[in-house]
Amino acid sequence: MLTGPEAVLASVKASGKKAMLAELASRAAAVFSVDERRLFDRLLERERLGSTGIGGGIAIPHARMPSLTKPVGLFARLATPIDFDAIDERPVDIVFLLAAPEGAGADHLKALARVSRLLRDRALVDKLRATENAEALYALLVDSIQTQTAA
Repeated sequence: MLTGPEAVLASVKASGKKAMLAELASRAAAVFSVDERRLFDRLLERERLGSTGIGGGIAIPHARMPSLTKPVGLFARLATPIDFDAIDERPVDIVFLLAAPEGAGADHLKALARVSRLLRDRALVDKLRATENAEALYALLVDSIQTQTAA
């Protein structure tokens, strides 16, 4: 899902949920060659159904995009936690944006489940919060994904 260190943001500054989603849509457009406005609109549509803030300071915003051929992810650690209407009402500082092809169906759900499982690892989340460098964040995530896949 993470294509490389370019899909990892170490210190995103955003004033709120909408600004953060706009920033991530902009970055995803550059990294994955998707339509920035369409992705932003779809992320907002999904948030209107219910917050993707899963608790513990973590959010997994997601959307389906017709131009994609496989699920892709963008990880962001926020410089300052923001209100995200999370289920536990805690502000969010760890975000994993997931975008999948329009007809991904089960693949989209599997990717969401993998990301959710990954970010339930408290030790990993603590390390992600303590790491300030995008390459080091990427290495942590890739190592954890490979460990999870091997298990």
